[in-house]
Amino acid sequence: MEQAQQQVRRKRNGVVQVQDGSDIRALVENKEAFAKFVDDRFRKLDVDGDGRLSVKELQPAVADIGAAIGLPARGSSRQADHIYAEVLNEFTRGRQDSVSKSEFQHVLSDILLGMAAGLQRDPIVILRINGEDLNEFVDSPRYEPEAAAIFSQVDAGKNASLRQCLLAALRQLTVDHGVPPVSDSWVVENIVEPAMQELNSDQLDHPVSQGAFFQEFKKFLGLITRRLQQHPVIVAHTENTFDGSGIRKLLSNKFEFDKLLDSIWSGVPKEHKDKTSKEYLRVALDKIADSASLPPYGAVDQVDAVVNEAFKMAKADDGKAVDEAEFKKLLTEILGAIMLQLDGNPISVSTNTVVHEPMSAPSPLLSPTPLSPMVSSPSE
Repeated sequence: MEQAQQQVRRKRNGVVQVQDGSDIRALVENKEAFAKFVDDRFRKLDVDGDGRLSVKELQPAVADIGAAIGLPARGSSRQADHIYAEVLNEFTRGRQDSVSKSEFQHVLSDILLGMAAGLQRDPIVILRINGEDLNEFVDSPRYEPEAAAIFSQVDAGKNASLRQCLLAALRQLTVDHGVPPVSDSWVVENIVEPAMQELNSDQLDHPVSQGAFFQEFKKFLGLITRRLQQHPVIVAHTENTFDGSGIRKLLSNKFEFDKLLDSIWSGVPKEHKDKTSKEYLRVALDKIADSASLPPYGAVDQVDAVVNEAFKMAKADDGKAVDEAEFKKLLTEILGAIMLQLDGNPISVSTNTVVHEPMSAPSPLLSPTPLSPMVSSPSE
């Protein structure tokens, strides 16, 4: 990981910091500091002040935890709702109407350490995009061949206007070029639109040749560079490759994998005769995700598609009841199918999110850092 971080630092001059989970881990391991942290969170949640958190009072914490691991909002998907229910079950152990501060602290500790492990594996790099890298790109030998390739994609015989070509071309550039995510409304309103307004308006709505596009695009990027110098943008950047190696490592250690399966099974709601519904297989897979180097379900569309196909092949979404042996067998088969698919077709994902809050501001209720893994918007 350290080598990867050094490569990132060498690659980008605008690196502000690397979120690698060390701050979270240090907080949890510092008993005095973590106790104060829990006191603060518990006090905010304990609305009635009775010294215990009811199921209702725990809901904001459960929602924050879901957001931190990349789940869609409660009520948006059946699978996500099951996971929210499981998180709540972790706090209440499925039997209690409320939890004490010590019980809350114990579960929160486990969750934060899990987040720290995720950040250690896939650090979040905080970039300050101030026009320096974009200016370097425009002045480099890379500009003309890349601009030519971009023009051939965005125009493609459509006789598009200069405005359309410039905006489409800008969406082809990334933080590697020194461009913040242009899908972000703040970036559009404060960087892109003001730069566009400074161009010659008479030409913007007319078709453009490749040669004219080269010149106008360079001018456009120069204006964006100037805007970025005046209004630097902070971006959280992650790069992840899912290739199945984490699943292979997990399956190869039979002792640890069997222990993990036992733990998963013990936490699954049971029906009559010690059986459970197959619908809890998705909840179980999400609990295994970190150990298998997989993202939470709902965080990466391409990986979700692979997971859905594995469930379809295993006929694991029919809702039928299965016993312990069948449940573990199906979960193992699903993991194996995902591993084989990712091994043959690895999925690489780069995500970039504009950080609108001050870097020092704590996130509400859950994490001691302003960011968490897998909670970011894919770059254009």
